[in-house]
Amino acid sequence: MSGLQAAPAAPHTVGQAVAAGYKAHLSRGRGKLGEMFGGHVEVSASGSRVRTADGGDFLNAGGYGVFLTGACHPRVVAAVERQIRTLPLATRLLLEPSAARAAAALAAVCPAGLERVHFTGSGAEAVETALKMARSLGHRRVIATHGGYHGKTLGALSATGKPLYQDPFLPLLPLVSHVPYGDPAALAARIGADGSDAVVILEPVQGEAGVIIPPDGYLKEVADLCRRTGALFVLDEIQTGMGRLGAWWGADREAVAPDILLAGKSLSGGVIPVAAAIATEKAFAVFDRDPFIHTSTFSAAPVAMAAAEAAIDVIRDEGLTARAAELGDTLLGRLRGALTEHCGHLVREVRGVGLLIGVEFHDAGTAGEFLLELLERHIIVNHSLNAHAVVRFTPPAVLTGAEVDELSEAVREAARVLGDRFPPTTDTTRSS
Repeated sequence: MSGLQAAPAAPHTVGQAVAAGYKAHLSRGRGKLGEMFGGHVEVSASGSRVRTADGGDFLNAGGYGVFLTGACHPRVVAAVERQIRTLPLATRLLLEPSAARAAAALAAVCPAGLERVHFTGSGAEAVETALKMARSLGHRRVIATHGGYHGKTLGALSATGKPLYQDPFLPLLPLVSHVPYGDPAALAARIGADGSDAVVILEPVQGEAGVIIPPDGYLKEVADLCRRTGALFVLDEIQTGMGRLGAWWGADREAVAPDILLAGKSLSGGVIPVAAAIATEKAFAVFDRDPFIHTSTFSAAPVAMAAAEAAIDVIRDEGLTARAAELGDTLLGRLRGALTEHCGHLVREVRGVGLLIGVEFHDAGTAGEFLLELLERHIIVNHSLNAHAVVRFTPPAVLTGAEVDELSEAVREAARVLGDRFPPTTDTTRSS
């Protein structure tokens, strides 16, 4: 028997074993959720494709906005591999060149005046960094928006506009309030005549709120309002930035330059987690004076810096911002057409900017069934954390024409199934 090799585990056994591991050591709820999604176990990815233990091949139109450049982009992987072989982590005492290069590359693609960079390991950490910068300048009154999503660490959670995530952890930061998104008059009233003690934090498009697009000119009005009153303006582009909206930043769409810009997700190149707070010299002043006042062991880790610099190069050299705009227009039109034709009575709205697209159903249950129908057709999408009735599409900007057709057809088939399952005459429980 010593010369025999054990047969590979059956695919369903692999999924059961992984789910059991989640339940035992990670999260019982997450393990059960994985089972509800079919028990698929992802084992490799490249470009727009995700492969599973059972040999399945999925088109990734989800990933919560991380994979603008696709998974395992060869240039990003090569840069990370080079860095791993030489200096993956640094001593934190000596100067290290990859951090300087990545910071310069990031500042070069940001709106004018944003020249100082603090790297973090996650978007929530970048939000915490911005809030501390604001406090260092006396801006202790935080004004965020209803439905806004800025992370779940305690400071970031204070700004995240969703009681569902806040209530179990109260009390959070003091002096935090929320105003309706897209309403500059409400913001002006909350800031008051003197905003020198206030910091405003919001997103150019609210992602987790269900792809909420503000009125044209909103960001410019917010920026002008902050400038007039002396409030600090933080623009959270962790999900929207780095090309996702068809421009480098949502700020660019209205020629806005905030005091602090937050980047993440796509900054990783889909390879190494990294995020950043990019600030003006004035906002960054406390970090210039004391480099130890806000530190993290893994901040600006060389391996993450290699990924960030390479991701910026790829987005620029391959024209992925323009590609995101082009693909977004195509997909938005196709999704609207398919959903309107086959289950329009179940859908409230299909909206999007670039490759951030949301399909809002009349209720969360139908949204969940739509997500599962797409998963059955090997398409990965996401629900929205602050709007459970909205299914989000955040595909890579490296989709091929054939993959656009594949995604469009899957949506059409899923819409047809839902339309047949819940015809208009019986749809009395699936409307708001």
